[in-house]
Order: sequence, then structure tokens, then C-alpha cells
Amino acid sequence: MTPIRSDILKLEQNGIARVAYEGLGNPDVIPLWFGETDLTTPRFIRDAAKRALDDGKTFYVQARGITELREAIAAFHWRTVGAEIDLERITVPGAATLAVVTALQCLVSTGDNVVIVAPIWPFIVQAAHVAGAEARLVMLRKDWSGSPSKWHLDIDRLFAACDTRTKAIFIASPGNPTGWVMQAEEQKAVLAFARERDIAIISDEVYGSLVFGEAKHAPSFLAIAQPDDNVFVINSFSKAWAMTGWRIGWLVHPISLSTPMHVMAVTNNTGATSFAQYGALAALSPEGDEFRAEMRARCLAGRDIVEVFLEKQNRLRWLPPEGAFYGFLHVDGLKDSLAFAQQLVRQAKVGVAPGSAFGHEGDPEIESFIRICFAQDPVRLEAGLSRLGAAVSAL
Repeated sequence: MTPIRSDILKLEQNGIARVAYEGLGNPDVIPLWFGETDLTTPRFIRDAAKRALDDGKTFYVQARGITELREAIAAFHWRTVGAEIDLERITVPGAATLAVVTALQCLVSTGDNVVIVAPIWPFIVQAAHVAGAEARLVMLRKDWSGSPSKWHLDIDRLFAACDTRTKAIFIASPGNPTGWVMQAEEQKAVLAFARERDIAIISDEVYGSLVFGEAKHAPSFLAIAQPDDNVFVINSFSKAWAMTGWRIGWLVHPISLSTPMHVMAVTNNTGATSFAQYGALAALSPEGDEFRAEMRARCLAGRDIVEVFLEKQNRLRWLPPEGAFYGFLHVDGLKDSLAFAQQLVRQAKVGVAPGSAFGHEGDPEIESFIRICFAQDPVRLEAGLSRLGAAVSAL
């Protein structure tokens, strides 16, 4: 017998990590597997963190985040989605991944379930399992015949997956890996259902600034939720500000959790790194808004490069992403996305994420897909796509 929980013993490395670690650090491999741009964090953000270090800001700070940063986050939500957020609803625990874990800690116990809109970043399923919950995936529908073709949510199917043990519905919009964007009317319908059934909503809005239509931000649950609604909104500095290595994100939560969240922040991480928070504060300045716009333009250019590439392919296609910075590419005839992704690293020297990482391994719904990140230097992106195209042709 062992005191270690069986849920923990069953955990396995996700498919993205299994592929990436075969070629990580190899200069011959073009890495398109992770969710990050090849840009370094802007200098004005780095300089702000350096100044904080030079000023001796290396001590404990408020566990829920320094007041200046939480005020700036509130202002960010006001100018981007028109939501007025009380400071007592904002916590900066550390990375956005920790914000997800914290939300799950608030909601689930062993035997509960979380209904998750998928395909989805594998950490979300793993985090639910670590919390002791069952992860129930509800796949987005694929509409190949539409103009344009797109992913869409079957709301009735989502609601049917919920039962008396469902404690939360998890939605990422814009989505990773699909680039699907949830519409405001869909959010209103899900919020009404959740209120009626006493189910929480965990909304991952990390890619909210990276949308490709006329809007400058994706629809947000913050625009429609009341302060006491059981709605948890996750956000991060990693993507729109090129700060993946900083591990700074934030959580907007029900106002009833203002005091418990202090205890949870102390228990989980004693708060985010002090001097890094000053870099994050700089990211929310007008200069940071300009960089977000540049990042959006970079992602749009990358999406266009992928679109041009796909027009010349016979076995590759996609449902064009509406946001984020991923191409979830369908490979006609592909049956084992993990094996193919590993082959690409070893032979074609290009790194992609296997579709199986974003759902249930062996599920034909996703085994024919691979994911690339197109927030890259155009020359390197085109070189990676060229290697991918040649490898697909040789299948």
C-alpha cells in the first residue's frame, strides 16, 4: 500500500512535452510546439523589473499582488471590455496556471466533475485530475462546409454533459489550440444555465487581446457577470506581452472570496515574485497597449502565412482561427498524431504539438490534427512550414 493518491500515480507527461523534449535545445530544430512567440519581453518591461531589483524590491509583498498592479489590472479590464472590477475581486497568485489551480481548489472535491470545452490545452485536464475531479470533455463541432469554415460550440451538448456532480464549466476563448472565439450571446446563455444549476464558470481569457476581426478584444464573461456570480476569469501576461518566462497571471473571482483568497495565495505561493510584478505593472501602461497591438499584428501576419501555405497543400487544411496564435492543422489520413510529431522532430527537424494532447489519446476527432504556433519570425515560420509540407507529402 502507498499513501500517494492514485490520481497522482496515474499522471503522465502530456504529448507536447513528450515531443518537445526530444528536440528541445537542438539548434537544427525549428520549434513551433510551445505557446509562445520568439520575441523577447519588451525592453520597457524588463527595465521596470530591473529598476525594482535595484530599488531593493526583493522582500515579501501583499500575497494577492501589490496594490498598484491590481489597480492597473482593474483599469485594463475597464478599457478593454468595459467591466468595472472591484480590487477585492483581483488576485495575482503567480502564473496563470496557478490561477487555474486556485479556482479549482475553490470548487471541486474528490468525485466531482468539471465539464471542459475541448480541444483544450492538456494542463487543464491534468489540473482537474490533480484536484481529484473527473474531466468531462465536450468537443467543439467542426463545420468544414461553412463560409468560412469554423469551429463552433454545441451549447445543448455542453449543458447535457452537466449533472449533479458538476461543479464547474471550463471555457477557453480565444481557444488553445483551435483559435475558436466564444460569442457574447453564447456567454450569456452559459451564465444563465450556470446560475440556475449553481455551477461555476472558469473562463480562460489569456488570449483575449489576440483576435483577428474588427473587435480589439474577445467577448468576456467579466462584461456580463455580477460581482457575486460564481465566475472565475483567468488572465496572463505571458502571451500578449511576450512574458512566458515571468510566470505572472491573475484571477478575477467572486467578491465573497476576497478574504479566503488571501489565505489561498499565502498557502499556494506566498504571492507572485515581488520585482516581477513591477515588470507586469509596466506591461499595463500605454506603452504596453502599443506592444499588444504589435503582437496582434504579428499574429495576424503569421496566420496569413499559414493560410497561403495551406492553399498549396493537398493533405493539410484548417478551420481558420478567430483568435490566439495557433494553427490546428488537419492532416488527411493521419491516425497517430504523437508518432507523427515525434517523426517530424527526428527527421524533418520541425517541432509541432500532437493533436492527441488536446483531448483523449486515440480519439479520431483529434488524432488527425497537429498544432503549430505562428507568432514567429516570418522567415523561420515559412521554413518550418516548408519542412512540414515536405514531411506530409512523404507520408
